[in-house]
Amino acid sequence: MVNTSISAADFVLHCAIQPDQRTLTVVALLMIYLASVFGNLLVIVVIKMNQHLHSAMYIFISTLAVIDLVNSNTIIPRLITILQFDFSLVPYGACLIQMYIMLNINLMESLLATFMALDRYVAVMYPLRYPLIVTKKIVWIAVLSLPVFAFLLHISIMVFVSELSFCRTNVLPYCYCEYSNMVQVACNDDPKYLLLLTTLVILLGFCPLILILFTYFRIFLVALKINSVNKNSKVFNTCVTHLIVLGLAYIPLLATYILPGTGVNMTTEVYNTMIIVGNVVPPMMNPVIYSFRNKEIKSQIYVIFTGKKNIPETLQQ
Repeated sequence: MVNTSISAADFVLHCAIQPDQRTLTVVALLMIYLASVFGNLLVIVVIKMNQHLHSAMYIFISTLAVIDLVNSNTIIPRLITILQFDFSLVPYGACLIQMYIMLNINLMESLLATFMALDRYVAVMYPLRYPLIVTKKIVWIAVLSLPVFAFLLHISIMVFVSELSFCRTNVLPYCYCEYSNMVQVACNDDPKYLLLLTTLVILLGFCPLILILFTYFRIFLVALKINSVNKNSKVFNTCVTHLIVLGLAYIPLLATYILPGTGVNMTTEVYNTMIIVGNVVPPMMNPVIYSFRNKEIKSQIYVIFTGKKNIPETLQQ
């Protein structure tokens, strides 16, 4: 039932987490948030300060750090506010803004992960031609096209949202504003609303994932043929760690987008867990996986915090 004390222009987020688990969840979210912000800011500063880190790979890494910062600041503070202060009321406009930002972030991360996989693919498969194929101009065009493409593509979602009417309830059953949730509680019964989302997710989420897996599979096969143990191990480690991050980000989010569109109902607890894992954990893990394990970035961090230019051999490995 609609809460009559709530304006029709507001939504109520029903974040179903047991009271005895809220404090632990808030503490975990706060630690993840601080780690995400610190890690991604550090990556951006390190790459910005060092002219030697302005190559294609590091431009992609710094772009990912910017996207992860926006991601963390869009979803985690709202989650903490809801859980800690039970402030679940969200104005209609603010809810739409959060939904739109998260749609764009998820799409940009999907496409950026594809660009990064293709970059590694070219570097491994065509090392001598790599500087000619992956130029800074091409990289910057790809990076700058991400927000433009995401903004234009999701206009269709915003048009559909404007058509939704909420005559039965203004309570969204999960922890944050999300398009499929709005469609489920709206009075509109037209299947086109979820069909559009499912189509976009398959074309721009699932298809890029297939391409990413294919490129890493090819890289994996090349690694098997490398005689050098060190190079072989480095390629394998890169593939495995990147795939772990992709799994954490892709699988939960694809499930939350695709399953509701196919009519599968998920419990609030399962959905909230998927959202938290898919949106909150990767921004914290990405600096570790993509940056802090990189010897050039580790060396630059050492110089920043110690002021010493004589870098220990352990950081150069």
